[in-house]
Amino acid sequence: MPIPGDEQPKAGIRRFSNYGWFVVGVAVLYAGWMFFSRWQENRQIEQRLLEKQRAEAQRGFEIMGGNRFEILQFYASPGRIRRGETSQLCYGVSNAKTVRIEPPSAAVWPSLSRCFDVAPNKDTTYILTAVDAAGNTRSATVAVNVR
Repeated sequence: MPIPGDEQPKAGIRRFSNYGWFVVGVAVLYAGWMFFSRWQENRQIEQRLLEKQRAEAQRGFEIMGGNRFEILQFYASPGRIRRGETSQLCYGVSNAKTVRIEPPSAAVWPSLSRCFDVAPNKDTTYILTAVDAAGNTRSATVAVNVR
């Protein structure tokens, strides 16, 4: 025979057990939603970062000449010197196969940015000629004045 005092605690435990599972279920759903939303947000941030890196890499590629064959720079610094002093002759080419400078002053090769010293005794005009793989040529000139 059941004792009347024993039934009440079991009913309370069952009621708590049913509500407890509901609360645990809601908590699990909330935690799952939080993990998913943060994962999704992190993924979006990573995608934006990758897009930014791609854009910066493309911009750098374009600055360096991209697929174009061209002389990026050719200058002398300083452009006016005294006899016996030196000036730096700087050049940069993109997609060139060979490079030469007239009059010859130093060994040259295709480079995005390269400088070397020159010490002319009189006013000299330097001519940079670049040739690509297809045989196309580009030329640029710069003068170094000697006082």
